[in-house]
Amino acid sequence: MPRDRQKAPLDTLAARIDEALEKSGVDADYPEAALKEAEHAARTWREHTSEHEDLTAIEFVTLDPESSTDLDQALHIQREGEGYRVRYAIADVPLFVEPENALDAETRKRGLTLYLPDRRIPLHPVVLSENEASLLPNKDTPAFVWDFTLDERASVTHVNLTRALVRNREKLAYTEVQRALEQGEAGEVMQLLVEVGEKRAALEIERGGASLNSPEQEVVTDEGTVHLQWRLPEPIEEHNAQISLMTGMAAAKIMIEGKLGILRTMPPAAPAAIDRFRAQAAALKEPWPKDLPYGEFLRTLDWRKGRHLALLDQATSLFRGAGYEAFDGTLPDVLEQSAIAAPYAHTTAPLRRLVDRFVLHVCHSLIGGVPLDDRIRAALPELPALMQAAQQRNAMVEKKAREIAEIGVLSGLVGNEFDGTVLDFRPETDGGSNPSNARPDRIEVQFSDPPVARWIDGARLPIGTRVTARLERVDEVKNWAEFSVVSVEREGGAGGAEGPTPG
Repeated sequence: MPRDRQKAPLDTLAARIDEALEKSGVDADYPEAALKEAEHAARTWREHTSEHEDLTAIEFVTLDPESSTDLDQALHIQREGEGYRVRYAIADVPLFVEPENALDAETRKRGLTLYLPDRRIPLHPVVLSENEASLLPNKDTPAFVWDFTLDERASVTHVNLTRALVRNREKLAYTEVQRALEQGEAGEVMQLLVEVGEKRAALEIERGGASLNSPEQEVVTDEGTVHLQWRLPEPIEEHNAQISLMTGMAAAKIMIEGKLGILRTMPPAAPAAIDRFRAQAAALKEPWPKDLPYGEFLRTLDWRKGRHLALLDQATSLFRGAGYEAFDGTLPDVLEQSAIAAPYAHTTAPLRRLVDRFVLHVCHSLIGGVPLDDRIRAALPELPALMQAAQQRNAMVEKKAREIAEIGVLSGLVGNEFDGTVLDFRPETDGGSNPSNARPDRIEVQFSDPPVARWIDGARLPIGTRVTARLERVDEVKNWAEFSVVSVEREGGAGGAEGPTPG
């Protein structure tokens, strides 16, 4: 199908997202008082770095999507004996935000940076998030530097945390680094990142950690238009994520030992959810061996195969209940993040996530053996509710914006047929006491190109079935699209059929 028919005008998308933001109550603009404080902090931060070490001689680099300018982390790795030394610089956002002032209050209200197809609404004003506090290349920037000693298996044997001035020598992008690695042209730090990342992933398997290896829908804006494509993380992204996970685990350990802080937790999957997933795997003829941990089983699934794609979608039921637990003196009942299979804390993205700033405060205080600022300590119990509210609000707005983009693209494709995989089935319901809630049999289908998932009424098909469906009509006002199934790939071809492919 011609690519230009799968694009939507960006100005139309932007106008509809403006309406969605207005209805949701999200305000992109910062209050004047908070903005003035941010601008003052951007001008004067150097006056408050007398206790920061000078680590500008270390050749840190950043690794992010090519377009990113809100750079939270910079990395340096060197071989040390049979092991490694990893230094991980995290933007010193606490230096720029005075507790309990107007800027602090506004960041608590926002909680998270909001990412939308045509814009982002930052947690902190741009003068900080994309300038003075960001670890941009070729300038001195304040940072918290995590200093790890790893053994030959990449297990942490020692950790320290200090505040320092650092200098990012180069802003690297995932795609270019991955190509350089494949061509044997990557620098030593990136080669060591692969080495350490692979070993950390092996340790994760030993712990019983799990992750879902499936593609994401990406909304791309280009030359005044919007289109949708699949995005599967580059291998180097997975290695880079292992450094962040290692840091979050170290932060959690420090706070648990000090009995003060805030953890990112998730309870183990409920036995009923595990039994249901095991039954779904058997029904899809991809049985889950009883002696194989679910993390290892998930790693055997290939999202390119129809049945595997459906099973990965069903596996999300095992990753529920994530939240935050603040504590002071008494440890919470749940300490672990079960998908990581270890205690864990958010600490590596303070420019984009509120809670990380407070974790950095707490960890630095505990490692240094100095009292924690009373204003920071008093804020800890409030953070779980603040973060939950921000996550719910952002998820709602991001979902709405994604639907707007999808419908904008689909509006030019009415009458076309699309291949997809059945992800879920819901049987007919009579609506109970409210007949208006009645629903016919329906299936959720993940289409390959464009990468959208939609419910189709009146169909009864097993999960994992490959289908072809026709787009009958679109209502852009209601963000609604009607599909009908026109053909079904019966048993025998479904298991090996190709699922979505990168766009």
